[in-house]
Amino acid sequence: MTAITVRDLSRSYGGFEAVRRVSFEVARGEIFALLGRNGAGKTTTLELLAGFQRPDAGQVRVLGLDPVKDRRAVRRSTGIMLQEAGFFPDLTVNQTAESWRAFVPSARPAFEALELAGLLQKAAVKVRQLSGGEKRRLDLALALLGRPKVLFLDEPTTGMDPEGRRATWEVVRSLADEGTAILLTTHYLDEAQQLARSVAIMDKGEIVTTGGMAEILAAGTGRVIFEALPGIDPSSLPLPVRVEGGRWVCSADDPDLAAQTLLGWAAAQGVRLRGLEVRTASLEELFLEVGTDA
Repeated sequence: MTAITVRDLSRSYGGFEAVRRVSFEVARGEIFALLGRNGAGKTTTLELLAGFQRPDAGQVRVLGLDPVKDRRAVRRSTGIMLQEAGFFPDLTVNQTAESWRAFVPSARPAFEALELAGLLQKAAVKVRQLSGGEKRRLDLALALLGRPKVLFLDEPTTGMDPEGRRATWEVVRSLADEGTAILLTTHYLDEAQQLARSVAIMDKGEIVTTGGMAEILAAGTGRVIFEALPGIDPSSLPLPVRVEGGRWVCSADDPDLAAQTLLGWAAAQGVRLRGLEVRTASLEELFLEVGTDA
């Protein structure tokens, strides 16, 4: 079932169009990555979905409800983790979670949310003593208090160390497995590639690429990389290559076929392609192809 539906969504500030005719859907149990450079319109889109802003045009439905008109009902079933949250620095982690529970209907126990976010061992620590990554985990714990059916995550792992990032990934995956629809924005492209089943890339308020993660990566350009061949003119190869960091690189829609072609040529020439690597398209390369960056 569809958890989030967005149709021709637009939002302007004066003469500046922050979001322009954006459309996509997120299914229950799906992790959907909304990507783009700073100022692309991701956070504004998320705020429109959460009901913090009213769209100028278009339609948003979260669990079949209008997040502005039906805000109270939507908030009961959603959790949101913004880029920055305000905490009382002299409260402990547990006190913060307990105080937040008072505003969340049918909230799960504070210890349970802290355990999910990997913060239970910090329950007695004051918020001001937490690292930046630990504060992000506290943001996550608060977003999970209401057992959300829809979860908005805006840059959820900023400031986390590698261990914290991977632990957070596992929490996000487990929530999706349980049926939670998750809309994720992140500047970590490896994070999006690891987690998301579907992706939309925004640029200047518009979606420029969207689809299933596997589908759009398969449509991207892969690469075949190998060590430079001494004494051989690169133009004599059967496929065009360029030099990157002392190695030769061949871009190809089908990198496996390109590798076979190059290996066949090398065998006929009696040379060896050393350090051969065959890489399918990455999300980072896709960003470059569509003219944007993370």
